[in-house]
Amino acid sequence: MSDLFEDFFAASPADPNEAAKRTMRPLRRRFYAEVSLRETPEGVAVALDGRPVRTPARRPLAFPTAAIAERGAAEWQAQGETIDPGKMPLTRLANAIIDAVVETPDEVAFEIARYLGSDLLVYRAEGPARLVDKQSRAWDPVLAWARDRHGARFVLVEGVVFATQPEHAVAAMRRLIPAGAWRLGALHVVTALTGSALLGLALAEGAVTADEAWAAAHVDEDWNMELWGHDEQALARRAHRRSEFDAAAAVLELVPEG
Repeated sequence: MSDLFEDFFAASPADPNEAAKRTMRPLRRRFYAEVSLRETPEGVAVALDGRPVRTPARRPLAFPTAAIAERGAAEWQAQGETIDPGKMPLTRLANAIIDAVVETPDEVAFEIARYLGSDLLVYRAEGPARLVDKQSRAWDPVLAWARDRHGARFVLVEGVVFATQPEHAVAAMRRLIPAGAWRLGALHVVTALTGSALLGLALAEGAVTADEAWAAAHVDEDWNMELWGHDEQALARRAHRRSEFDAAAAVLELVPEG
């Protein structure tokens, strides 16, 4: 069983040729009938036919709450004749948190904080007016939340020229980055997928919904599709990213801090 998880759930290789080879590997046949959950010292763990599931680093695949564990177990139960890791975003996220984020929380928090210095939401289009309006309606409420709730006033910039943000604003939002590995890992995923730590932090605090955060992150992309039409491959990639985003959003919703 360990070979299965090492093959399918290890981090993607940096080399694109090797990544392509992995996607061409045949899917493994489903080898279990029953998916169950059990309380363990590590948390609520997934078991297949009574046997514990382990991460690529051989740690137990255990979730911090029953609510999020049920969603993880549902991914295993939903597999058909073959096991497709591409359709198991929460399991992949759990593996990354258990094997990596737990070991390097400071590095993960630093990566999130880096986005605050050049966040998507502060860089505005110079035109046309309709795009400027769309950005304002989607992004201004999040900036207002950061200002009114946390005293963080960010400076808006037109165009792509870098502008240094006030240190007090960055510091105020940096204090919201969670310490717990599960919420920290989920926030990192949301931040990376949206290009905005502000959106991620607003989602984590419940200031925006998952749908609102996702829509806000894609204002520019949606504008371009409106102008130039849809690209099927781009839409497929976006759907895959949305599944990763939803898994992270579920963790932020169902796993409390601490």
